[in-house]
Order: sequence, then structure tokens, then C-alpha cells
Amino acid sequence: MLELRYRGSCPSPGEAVSPPPREGEAAGGDHETESTSDKETDIDDRYGDLDSRTDSDIPEIPASSDRTPEILKKALSGLSSRYDWMKMKIWLFVSFPVLGIQVKCFHEIITIGYRVYHSYDLPWFRTLSWYFLLCVNYFFYGETVADYFATFVQREEQLQFLIRYHRFISFALYLAGFCMFVLSLVKKHYRLQFYMFAWTHVTLLITVTQSHLVIQNLFEGMIWFLVPISSVICNDITAYLFGFFFGRTPLIKLSPKKTWEGFIGGFFSTVVFGFIAAYVLSKYQYFVCPVEYRSDVNSFVTECEPSELFQLQTYSLPPFLKAVLRQERVSLYPFQIHSIALSTFASLIGPFGGFFASGFKRAFKIKDFANTIPGHGGIMDRFDCQYLMATFVHVYITSFIRGPNPSKVLQQLLVLQPEQQLNIYKTLKIHLIEKGILQPALKV
Repeated sequence: MLELRYRGSCPSPGEAVSPPPREGEAAGGDHETESTSDKETDIDDRYGDLDSRTDSDIPEIPASSDRTPEILKKALSGLSSRYDWMKMKIWLFVSFPVLGIQVKCFHEIITIGYRVYHSYDLPWFRTLSWYFLLCVNYFFYGETVADYFATFVQREEQLQFLIRYHRFISFALYLAGFCMFVLSLVKKHYRLQFYMFAWTHVTLLITVTQSHLVIQNLFEGMIWFLVPISSVICNDITAYLFGFFFGRTPLIKLSPKKTWEGFIGGFFSTVVFGFIAAYVLSKYQYFVCPVEYRSDVNSFVTECEPSELFQLQTYSLPPFLKAVLRQERVSLYPFQIHSIALSTFASLIGPFGGFFASGFKRAFKIKDFANTIPGHGGIMDRFDCQYLMATFVHVYITSFIRGPNPSKVLQQLLVLQPEQQLNIYKTLKIHLIEKGILQPALKV
């Protein structure tokens, strides 16, 4: 990450001190009427030695004495790298099951369509369905690799071609499947075949797109995956318990067993649970730091300086809470406030994903999507609310949380040509000098 120091402050040990500018000379240039090109040339001429400082200007720092026993050094030498790989394995352990759940949900929905129309013996239906699944996954996961691991890809010559022409390759693969579908059309079955073509694409929209957003949320930090998914699970459990013990008023005809008492009880329970879970997870760096590839160490890391979102802040309580809690201020993680929005969606809007699934099953007169889990139906029966939640989390992050990412900008800069990097460097230097953030060194 680029780090800029303010020259107006005291220099840190080992930092060269630039002489002050001479009287009558401005840091940004002499005349406001100069053209942009003359201005840049003038700055380069007068401040060209900004980067010409030698090592002699930096005081020598005595080497620290290391008295660690050699046996202990050998024992601890590989501990750090093993720990990093262990964290990455845990992250992959979460990421790959998302792909497996996506494939299983796709299989369950496509199988329902096949059972409905299997008597017509539509050619290539199942083959084309799985082919389109492969194409769409290739496109989305390729976009993820190009977006987050650009620097790593540039080091691998075999991947450079695939990433450079990724979208063209993806489109060509889809076109091949599209042409195969057209060639498979059979007289008297045109309408049914187009029904199944639309069935496949809607299934891809529901499963693949949503699971891709889950992966995107994971890259923002494990906490953006764990809090939403656990909030949905908590809402399912508490809504069932409140409905079982206190339920009297039916909620919706699609699900006769759902009650208003369970719906309201689940809401309050989920908000409290999400607030507590956010507090616990915000303490740990591993859960709040995004997964990034660092070119300087040539590895993936999940360590960072936690953002303000995951640092304790002091807040003043509103009057009615002051009387209840008997204190005027509380210390909270800002993410806990965001967790209220996530929990609210999980408990009030998330269940409508389940209602949608119930209506779908009633339309085809089936009880469950599959019998993968004995007594609980298929995987899609368990994740009908999770997909809707994943979409909301992604939209919430991009709308209210995500800002400029210096790490991504640096990755993009590192893959540019040297001439382009140099031009950006000069432009950035001039900009910082004009704003007074950097004080240039003058030629003697």
C-alpha cells in the first residue's frame, strides 16, 4: 500500500529532511498563466532531485542483537508460513462448499424441470443445461480472478492469455451452446424446448449469480459472510420456536404454519443475535480483513490494519436509552450498527425467499426440491433464504461500505507498462506538491 508522509510534521528517525524553499518561490510553480506542459517541465527541472537522495543521507541504524537459541530459530522458522497457509485453507474450506451448494441447487431445480417434461424426450436438454452452468461459472470465476489476483496472474504466463481474452472466450463458449440449442430444435416440440431454455437461464440466475455474490462478500472479509448467514439461521430457529409456543395468527397462505407471533419474535431475536455476533467477530483480525494477494511476499494474506468499521468508537445514547441503561455513552464497533440493518433484512425480507420457494413447489405439486437431507428435503430447501440475503449484503457493501481500495489500485498499477507507471508517478508527485502534502527539495 502506498504510504505518504506529511512533510510538515517532524521527521521520523532515519528520514531525510528536505531544505525549505527559497523566498519568492512557490511549491506549485511561479506563474498561474503557465500552460500545463510548461508547468510540469518547470517542476521537473527545479525539483528533479526529489528522488535523487542517496543512502548517505540516511543515518545508519545499528543491527539489533538476536540472542535467540539456534534450536528455537529452526523450530519457529516455518511457523509463520504454516499459519498463513492454515488461514488460507480455512478460507478455501468456506469458499469451495459455496460452489458445491450452487451445483447441487442447480441440479435439484433442473431435475424438477426434467421430471415435468421428460415424457417428451427433449434432445440435449440436460447436456445443454450443464454446459451453460459450466460457461457461466467460467465467466464469473474468471472475472473474480482478474479482479482480485491481477498481480498474481501476471506472474503466470499460462494465465495471461486466458485473462486478457476472458470475456471473449466466455462469449464464444456461450455462443457454442446457443447454436447447439438451435440445432436441437425438434418439430412439434418448439414451445416446450423454449420453455426449458428459459428454465435453465432462470435457474442460472437464481443459483450461479447469487453464489458469485457470496464469493464477492467473502473477499470483503469473513465477517460479511458469517454474520448474514448466521442471522438467517437464527431467524429460522427462533421464528419456529416463537411460532410453536405462542403462534396463533396465520401469516401467509403459502405457508400455513407460519404465524405473526413467530415472525415478530424471530425479528427481535435475530437483531439481538446479530448485534452480539458482530461484537464478537469484530475483535478478531482474521474475520474482518479481506483476502488479498501481496506481490511483495508473493502470497495471499488475511492480515491488515482493521478499518474504522472494526475499531471501537464512543457513541452518545438517546435520552430514552440513557434512562434504561443508566449511562450516557457506550463503546461499540461501527459494524454492530450495520449488523442491525443486516439482521433486519434477514428477519423481515429474507423469509420471503422461503415463501417464493413454497409457491414454486406448490405450482409443481411437490413437497421438497429433493430428498438429499432426510426429513428436511433438498439443499435448495435449506438455502432458499440465503441466496436473497447474499444479494442484499453485496448491494449493501457496494452502496454504503466499500470505498476506494488502495490495494486494488496498486495491483492495477503493477501490471502497466513501465512508461505508463512513470507517467502516473510524475503526475501523482506534481499533484501532491501542489496540494502541499509533499515539500520538494530544491536544486542547489
